[in-house]
Amino acid sequence: MTDQNRASEIARILKKKYPDAECTLNFKYPWQLMIAAILAAQCTDARVNIITADLFEKYPDLEAFASASQSDMEEDIRSCGLFRNKAKAIIASSSMLLERYAGEVPSDMDALLRLPGIGRKIANLIMGDSFGVPAVVVDTHCARITRLLGLTSHSDPVRIERDLMAILPKEIWTSWGHLMVAHGREICKARQPVCEECPVNKLCLYALGVKTDLRGAGDA
Repeated sequence: MTDQNRASEIARILKKKYPDAECTLNFKYPWQLMIAAILAAQCTDARVNIITADLFEKYPDLEAFASASQSDMEEDIRSCGLFRNKAKAIIASSSMLLERYAGEVPSDMDALLRLPGIGRKIANLIMGDSFGVPAVVVDTHCARITRLLGLTSHSDPVRIERDLMAILPKEIWTSWGHLMVAHGREICKARQPVCEECPVNKLCLYALGVKTDLRGAGDA
């Protein structure tokens, strides 16, 4: 079985296992997803959703975020960690959206990467979940599980993204990341994958005992 066929079959099985797998950050508008994603760095989505429930009420639009003071924003998001840098990025990116993009979040990678605090992971998340543009989000769950499955030998997120784009059908790109999060939380846990309960264990190199160093694999 080729990697392409194996990846497609893994996605099919996991979609059946996790039919409701989707973005776990709460948002209504693309700019809200941008802000939530900035907050999610080294913070759980559950904690971010608690923060944004109040944050989006206090700051109902981009103008409100752009005009917020650094000190006020820091206080509002303090519980998510790295709050000083995140506050700076949120205010700056909101201002740039208003000044350069007429208050609209762009839907292409190059423009998104110009926004403060936005890297490829967040850009792909926005493209896929706000605009329906096929995009592969490589977070820690995706990177780890994709290596265990034997679909990449890299640890660098950009190289993992390229590997997945080469073997996954475009219609699976966006859902792949969500499936990896769901699977990583329920079965393929970071500390100890429960391989005997995994529905794709016969398609996973780690579960099959092949290349068992993949859990800590680096770039070759």
